[in-house]
Amino acid sequence: MANEDLDQIYYVHGTPVPETPDAGQPPKPWTETRVIGKPLPRVDAYERVSGTAVYPSDLVLANMLHGAVLRCPHPHARVKSVDIGKAKGMPGVHAVISGFSPNANPQWAYSSSGVTVTTQLFDTNCRFEGQPVAAVAAETPYQAWDAVRAIEVRYEVLPHVADARKALDPGAPLIYEQGNRVTEPQRYQRGDVEAGFAAADRVLEMSFDTACELHTPMETHGCVANWDGGRLTIWESTQGVYSVQSGVAKALGLPLSKVRVIGNYMGGGFGSKLRADTYAVIAAILARTAARPVKLFLTREETYLAAGNRPPSHMKLKAGVKKDGSLTALDFSCVGTGGAYPAGGTSLVDWLIRDLYSCPNVRTETLDVYINAGPARPMRAPGHPQGAWALEQMLDALAEAINMDPLDLRLKNIPTVSQAREGNPPYTTTGLRECLVEGAKAFGWKEARERLTKEKQPGYIRRGVGLASCLWFVGGGGPPSTIVIKLFSDGSVNLNMGASDIGTGTKTVMAMVVSEELGVKAEHIQIEHADTGTTQFATPSGGSKTVPTEAPAVRAAAIEVKRQLLQMASTELKADPASLDLQGGEIKVREDASRRVRIADLAELKKRGVVVGVGYRGPNPDKRVINPFAAQFCEVEVNTRTGETRIVRFLSANESGRVMNRLTYDSQVIGGVTMGIGFAMTEERVLDQNRTGKLVNRNWHDYKVPTAMDVPAEIISVPIDPHDTEANTTGAKGLGEPVTIPTAAAIANAIQHATGVRITATPMTPVRLCAAFAARKQEG
Repeated sequence: MANEDLDQIYYVHGTPVPETPDAGQPPKPWTETRVIGKPLPRVDAYERVSGTAVYPSDLVLANMLHGAVLRCPHPHARVKSVDIGKAKGMPGVHAVISGFSPNANPQWAYSSSGVTVTTQLFDTNCRFEGQPVAAVAAETPYQAWDAVRAIEVRYEVLPHVADARKALDPGAPLIYEQGNRVTEPQRYQRGDVEAGFAAADRVLEMSFDTACELHTPMETHGCVANWDGGRLTIWESTQGVYSVQSGVAKALGLPLSKVRVIGNYMGGGFGSKLRADTYAVIAAILARTAARPVKLFLTREETYLAAGNRPPSHMKLKAGVKKDGSLTALDFSCVGTGGAYPAGGTSLVDWLIRDLYSCPNVRTETLDVYINAGPARPMRAPGHPQGAWALEQMLDALAEAINMDPLDLRLKNIPTVSQAREGNPPYTTTGLRECLVEGAKAFGWKEARERLTKEKQPGYIRRGVGLASCLWFVGGGGPPSTIVIKLFSDGSVNLNMGASDIGTGTKTVMAMVVSEELGVKAEHIQIEHADTGTTQFATPSGGSKTVPTEAPAVRAAAIEVKRQLLQMASTELKADPASLDLQGGEIKVREDASRRVRIADLAELKKRGVVVGVGYRGPNPDKRVINPFAAQFCEVEVNTRTGETRIVRFLSANESGRVMNRLTYDSQVIGGVTMGIGFAMTEERVLDQNRTGKLVNRNWHDYKVPTAMDVPAEIISVPIDPHDTEANTTGAKGLGEPVTIPTAAAIANAIQHATGVRITATPMTPVRLCAAFAARKQEG
């Protein structure tokens, strides 16, 4: 191999790749890196932007049919009969199934918080608008939908309830015979809350509400299903192929070996595509019935009804503080709903109250109730944005009450241990203080707050600044993860992993880890991923755990490849493997650079043709907690006549461990803040509370997601790297969740600073702000 060929495949110049640890020993964290941390473009960027990437919704198979689902139009109804006769005789129709069809209605279960409700795929008791009733497969989507409309269903419409608090009223319609509570209230307590309030100099009590936020990813939910004899292959837009495999296999009574799930690309998920869904099972049954492949993707309207949501929360928070800023007590309660089935309606809503700030006396109580609405699903940091909405606004109110800067109040209460966990285990790193201090410095917090507080703002345009902080209760990843790396005789590499790249750049980061260890350029690394038939087992990509879970296993596999290469070279160079360096496609004796051999010239490698390294994710450190932290700062401009709010600038300081790729890191920050802006300003599920209980804003026109006009021109990312040597062998922690948790509260605090009015309910629309301004005017 010529030198120019080496330059094509390897990083020829620079320092040697990291040293190889002894077999069986975990590698030391990187000190200096050549590839990791750089802003490397995505390895599949061309495919994504050119349209050559084949997403599941792009897939077309020979003789493929198109599926469509008839969904219940009522929030609560009992299906008395389904007549599919007319639909079966319509042009192009090959299969029609319902709950009354033989071998087409397996069991389906909803589980959360230790509660499981088992129903049928096409259940006759429909508890939410959008629940499946029947399905069709036809030659074209138009023929499928025509046939769906021809299905005649006789419903017994039942009383419904569409509000969590009303569901608790005596005489409220019952969704289940045993009542509308998912469980009894979940309680947590430490210390003596009443004594804490007695010791406080100021005590405040406030109520907060967050609206239900609906999942609406760019690529809707769906799949293509195809049978080959008794073997089923599904191409699905999913965050976890193995999760879908297990769910579908269980529903259809198949061994896992007979179900293959492929998910090479996915157009957005944010938690809503973590597990198997009813549409995958319906598509499989339709394909089996018709003996042809079936593509079944939800319409945009269907996703609003049946693809999950961030649950609404009704919260109360009472807090006590001393004049020096020390928190003395926090008392929190929440009523929420995950919809008509167990779905985590109040899951993790109270975690920040328990754990974010040092406070000796804390009490929380959460109550999850059923209503007649679509089941919730995990949505970017489940529960945390709601809890931050209450806690971070309360912190600002307390600061005002004792005449302290909100930044200083937070700095006064920085924890070093996880107070919510048994034994108060310490964090591997606690970056909250650094996020606050460095973020405030980069934002110019003190200067801006002083200027806007003292400066007289004439007219009806008001400016203010706000901040909020958070942690994400996980984010350190963990086992299991298995990675296989093959290095071929020319030095190029194949990386095999089961994890899904959900748009965050996972494939790119993993290629960079290989590059760091082996010196191979990313463009010479072939990546196989997210295919239960050809790749290794992986848990779903979500919860900000993918990089800290998979990257250490990738590094371990690459180190094993390197160990074998050095062993081969030691024979040819007659040197101890420990005395060798791998650099630029060559292996050299460290003390005598003239003794070298190119990887492609290794006799043993030529003979074998390939070197295989297998890497596993090791355990997390014992009695340590791995959490990412964040602090966000923003400046807003509020029109007090129209209620319109413009976010002028926004900064997010994140302690998520080592920055693996600065380009994808900053992209995650921008995306997370944008989603937080939607939660704060525009997004809200609207159910007809008075009459029908139906969803009234089931499209992108009426359900407002933020656009480029709603976000500031620049969202500044400030990485905080505490050099965490305990978290894992790469030092990386999760980022995707914490960047969206405090956003809404930071904006609300900025609006309060600008106008003197505190908005305690989302979304903070112009209508809501105008009403608050009018109420203040009447009061004053």
